[in-house]
Amino acid sequence: MSIVKKLPWISLVLVILSYSALGWVLAESRVPGFVWLIFVPIVLFVVGSFTSPLSSVTKYSNILFRSNTRTFAVAVLGAFLFFAMLAWFQLFLDCLLIVSAAILARIDFQVSGFTEWQAFWITFAISLIGIACGAAMHQVFLHYISLHVFVDT
Repeated sequence: MSIVKKLPWISLVLVILSYSALGWVLAESRVPGFVWLIFVPIVLFVVGSFTSPLSSVTKYSNILFRSNTRTFAVAVLGAFLFFAMLAWFQLFLDCLLIVSAAILARIDFQVSGFTEWQAFWITFAISLIGIACGAAMHQVFLHYISLHVFVDT
C-alpha cells in the first residue's frame, strides 16, 4: 500500500485547519517577520513533544522533579500558567485545539504503522503548511474586502 493511502487524512486535515487558524491570527496581528521565524522552533517543539515516545518524556520529567526546589518551581510555573489560561482564555482554547489535533494525529500515525520519525516530519510539514495557508487566506480575505469596499463606495 502506498504511503498516500496509508496517511491518516482526517487527522492531518484537522492539524492543517488548527494551524491555519494560528496563521490567520498571526497575520491579523501583523507581527514582525522574526516572530514568524520564532514559530518554526515552537512548532518543532510541539510536534516533537507529541511524536516522541513516552519513555523519553518520562526521562525528562524525572530530571525535572528530582529535587524539592525543582518541584516547587514547576508548581509555581503551573500556577502561573493556570492564571494565564484564565486571563487569555481565547488563546488557551486555540492552543488546546492545536495540541488536541497533534495528539490525534500522533495516535492515528501510530495506528497506521508509521515510525516516530515519519510521523514527526509529516506532522511538522503539515503544521508549517497550515500556518502558511492561514496567513495566505487572511491576505486573500483582506484583498477581497478592500476590493469590494472601494468598488462599492
